[in-house]
Amino acid sequence: MKATVAAEKVDIGLSDKQRDGVVEILNNTLADLHVLYVKTRNYHWNVTGIQFRDFHKLLEDQYDQLSEAIDEVAERVRQLGAPAPGSMQEYLKRARLKEDSGTPPDAMTMIANLRDDHEAAIRQLRADADACDSQFNDSGTNDFLIGLMQQHEKTAWMLRAILE
Repeated sequence: MKATVAAEKVDIGLSDKQRDGVVEILNNTLADLHVLYVKTRNYHWNVTGIQFRDFHKLLEDQYDQLSEAIDEVAERVRQLGAPAPGSMQEYLKRARLKEDSGTPPDAMTMIANLRDDHEAAIRQLRADADACDSQFNDSGTNDFLIGLMQQHEKTAWMLRAILE
């Protein structure tokens, strides 16, 4: 699903081909973030158990952070002169993370599922940041993705700590 750079000329030292490659990475990242956001929100609504209050608040904090990240990624796409996808259909086609539909799992399974998704996002962002730097010569997006990766690393650490 190739992104097409907008018709207006964006003269920031990257060719159209480089920007197309970076936009493709960013739009896939945007899709992953949406899947993770919806999953986190679903778990926030449906968590139960003795730690309900703590988990309910933790998950709210996490989906708020994901919402901010979603906006930042979409704005980065726009800065590069391309449209950002905006439909669940597009996100589900692009996403590398999987939805969690059906009956919500128990609280600790929710935490483990989110940990696994954040760790998968970290691995993907690490590869994507490297591609932005080495393949597309876009140090700005490389730095942006590294910052996003660091946010996921902190969240994954917090989730792992709960599971210990």
